[in-house]
Amino acid sequence: MKIKEALRLARLELDRHSNEAVFILCELLQKDRTWLFLNENLDFDEREYFELIRRFKEGEPYEYLFKKVDFYGLEFHIEKGVLIPRYDSEILLEKLLQLCQKEKPKSALEIGFGSGILSIILAKKCQFKIKACDINPLALNLALKNAQKHEVRHLIDFVLEDFENLSLKEGEFDLIFSNPPYIKNSYPLDKWVQNEPKNALFGGEKGYEILEKIIILAHKKRVKFLACEFGYDQKEILEEILSKYHFEVEFFKDENGFDRAFVAKRIEIS
Repeated sequence: MKIKEALRLARLELDRHSNEAVFILCELLQKDRTWLFLNENLDFDEREYFELIRRFKEGEPYEYLFKKVDFYGLEFHIEKGVLIPRYDSEILLEKLLQLCQKEKPKSALEIGFGSGILSIILAKKCQFKIKACDINPLALNLALKNAQKHEVRHLIDFVLEDFENLSLKEGEFDLIFSNPPYIKNSYPLDKWVQNEPKNALFGGEKGYEILEKIIILAHKKRVKFLACEFGYDQKEILEEILSKYHFEVEFFKDENGFDRAFVAKRIEIS
């Protein structure tokens, strides 16, 4: 089948998501859109392409199809069973990089590392040691693989443990950061997101329950700085909780104008 005919049929199949037909073919052939246009009459074996189209249509995210994801200009491995990093999370990363460059924390803890991207990029850019925890065995294997790929395995201690069960000393960490589950349990998800691990998405009946636990932990362990991603409608309640536990906070919006991340600093009470 010719490339232009395969694309035409795939676009019809995907309907409102017809642009993904192009992305999938580009990735499969390892060519760009210009090449496709210039070679649209080239014959190719379309069977693998239409199998990928079928899987995508049934709800398998693009990133799982090809087992990779681009984030902050870097490529990472990704696999089904681990949360897919999203562009929206780059605002949290940027604020973390700014914080680390300014305050130069000596120790940091990431809660819920997933594919490992935040800890890996922080370690790569700032060259300091990080401890990172998650409860997903698949995430642990993937994060180790990504850390090896980006040559920071020696800087990150990935552990398979719930953060509430970690044995942490008071003052052990200067910084805690997290992109935790923060979606309300009742929130409807599209079929592609439904293929991602639920325990990395849903934060409870109110959505912010895990965020509140992280704030309380940071307070109890006298952490100097706390930085988290959160839901677009959670700024007001998080501001109340952070104030209650003696943190002054600054909130940041993503490129779509939604409240997306905060950086909080512990207020020393005399």
